[in-house]
Amino acid sequence: MDKDHSEKWRGQQRRRLLAERLALGHELHRRWSAAIEKRFSLLLDGLPGAVLGLYWPVKAEFDPRPLAQRLREQGRVTALPAVIERGGCLEYRVWEEQTEMTGGIYGIPVPRERRLTSPAIAILPLLGFDAANYRLGYGGGYFDRTLAALEKRPVTIGAAFEAARLDTIFPRSHDIAMDIVVTEACLQRKMRAEQ
Repeated sequence: MDKDHSEKWRGQQRRRLLAERLALGHELHRRWSAAIEKRFSLLLDGLPGAVLGLYWPVKAEFDPRPLAQRLREQGRVTALPAVIERGGCLEYRVWEEQTEMTGGIYGIPVPRERRLTSPAIAILPLLGFDAANYRLGYGGGYFDRTLAALEKRPVTIGAAFEAARLDTIFPRSHDIAMDIVVTEACLQRKMRAEQ
């Protein structure tokens, strides 16, 4: 698929997937989120890494905030990404239970204090994903630019509802596949799924 058709297709898929996710009923969203949280708890118990990059949920994404609290209780450090400038990379700021938050560039809460850290594990929201663990996000490219710029790449784990699965996202040369994708139905490691 050429670049123009690919961009048009991606835009259509973004609108469709977002509308479908926003239309999920509260009970279904709660049930799917509980299943994702359970899979994350089991997965993260087996992964080394003291610092975990999470995200603040928007637009009916899986909410990792309860998971963050349990991680902190285990002595792990949690961090949130912050957009520094449009079109740039993200920085991860330490995020504790009592951290004072402020609205980021896109209105998404970020820690006010710039206590920077580098996550060993980064959990990313996915608007869509495919069998090769490529991620379809909102189109800003922030996570891909950030991962490409890091000296040491963290283990990347995408969080999505199974309904966001696509045959392919028609990845471009700068797209970076997630190491793992977690949904309510499975844990998918690069081309192979574990039930």
